[in-house]
Amino acid sequence: MILALGTYDAARHPRAGILVAGLRARGWTVTEVNHPLGFSTAARVRMLRQPWRLPLLALRLMACWALLVRDDLAHRRAHGAPGAVLVGYLGHFDVVLARLLHPRTPVVLDHLVFAADTALDRGARGLRVRLLRGLDRLALACADVVLVDTDEHAGMAAALDRRASLKVRPGGPMTDLQRRSTGREVVVVPVGAPDAWFVGSDGGAAARPLHVVFFGLFTPLQGAEVVARALADALPRAAATGTPVTATMIGSGQDHAAARAALAGTDGVTWVDWVEPADLPALVARADVCLGIFSATPKGLRVVPNKVFQGLAAGCVVVTSDTPPQRRLLAGHVELVPPADPAALADRLLDLTDPTVLAAARERARGAAHLVTSEAVVAPLVAALDARGIRP
Repeated sequence: MILALGTYDAARHPRAGILVAGLRARGWTVTEVNHPLGFSTAARVRMLRQPWRLPLLALRLMACWALLVRDDLAHRRAHGAPGAVLVGYLGHFDVVLARLLHPRTPVVLDHLVFAADTALDRGARGLRVRLLRGLDRLALACADVVLVDTDEHAGMAAALDRRASLKVRPGGPMTDLQRRSTGREVVVVPVGAPDAWFVGSDGGAAARPLHVVFFGLFTPLQGAEVVARALADALPRAAATGTPVTATMIGSGQDHAAARAALAGTDGVTWVDWVEPADLPALVARADVCLGIFSATPKGLRVVPNKVFQGLAAGCVVVTSDTPPQRRLLAGHVELVPPADPAALADRLLDLTDPTVLAAARERARGAAHLVTSEAVVAPLVAALDARGIRP
């Protein structure tokens, strides 16, 4: 039995749900002791940039921890000690509690986001970044198995502990990069897509414009300004040639105003500030093309974002940046363009207005469906548990 413990929110951040679903699909009994903290990633980063907000985080965290301790003790009385404890995404603090509650049980931390790296990407500098790097080190030190999503992030995890040695073990199209140090290891588990995203695209209908969708928090990582400039170039050109393109831009955030400014006066663009998570898969599935990320920031070159997996699961053609992790994982299934190059993105979108080109791209995308399921992506984690003698 595996106990999934923490303040994660699978509705807002589906990664924890993907891991739980994948383990269950592979025969594990997974029990959840979960009390969501209720803050989005953007809200947490805002607290880090505005320290006077931190007492609210501390109070909410203590209230959730009290409930977690109560429910964890009840779970142990009813079921005994679990074989392993899984701490969900954004578990930098929760992993400390998990270690205190289960000092002799293997603790698996899903370290999908490095606190210092995220703060740097969103403009933080100086002492706050150093403190957050210390928080990353503390979180990793509390775990026996650390899950990351790319080889690049595995290297970052290893760099936080210079005593560690790095071992690469091939795993087909998805590389499993492990670090072993005093019984700890780092395992690469790609993000994957929740089951709810496998809705099937209804794109490709005849005699209608190519429809493009972009969704996210408009952070520098995502390259929203690159997307906006590309659409401002592509849409008028497509209309002039009689092969129109329409676009839906979903979300808000740091670069939202700049993106809107770049697209001011461009016909064919619909702006949506918010879509309920339960409604987003069907909305994306109605598009022909789902856009990934396009920045050339250090973080942008290290990740394969949620939306790439989600777009593939929804049956869309996915256009995203040609970076090492995205090429390594999904080359041949996604349409890759140079990072931070709006002209190249515009040209690729215009190429996809050709029905033959679009049909071929859609067929390539469908070939990735089996790679992005929850059951597929947890394979490296299952192997790591098995190596420790932890089995269903």
